[in-house]
Amino acid sequence: MTETTPTNLPEDGHSARQKNMATLAAATPADIAENFRKLDAPAYKLVRQPETGLVMVRGRMGGTGSPFNLGEVTVTRCVVRLASGETGSAYSLGRNKEKALQSAVIDALWQRADAREQIEEMIIAPLAAAQETTTETVREETEATRVNFFTMVRGDN
Repeated sequence: MTETTPTNLPEDGHSARQKNMATLAAATPADIAENFRKLDAPAYKLVRQPETGLVMVRGRMGGTGSPFNLGEVTVTRCVVRLASGETGSAYSLGRNKEKALQSAVIDALWQRADAREQIEEMIIAPLAAAQETTTETVREETEATRVNFFTMVRGDN
């Protein structure tokens, strides 16, 4: 039996759908709602209605140490199925059920070949660009406060 590698995986190992779902999860509820209004959303059925629960977050000391339980966070999840059969799911931090529902519909629409390009151009790309801009701004602000320490060598050693 030979092992096959999916052809839609980028070099970093994450599929395009995973990246889209991460972008949707990181977006604000207002941004998701604004972009969702742009869509001509098809009929869908709730497979799993938006529900809120707790998830244990794990951490590692120094990023590489032994894992430990950091604490619990509130997460809302939702699963929908379009009339054409595609199933979309979404998880998001917090209690915003509307964001989870809209993100799940967007995920399901992205899976349709005829809507994928539109979803990527109208929703995913602008959200990802806004998130990158925010990340870069924080990076620049952090770099501006960076202090470089150095040690001067005295002559007696």
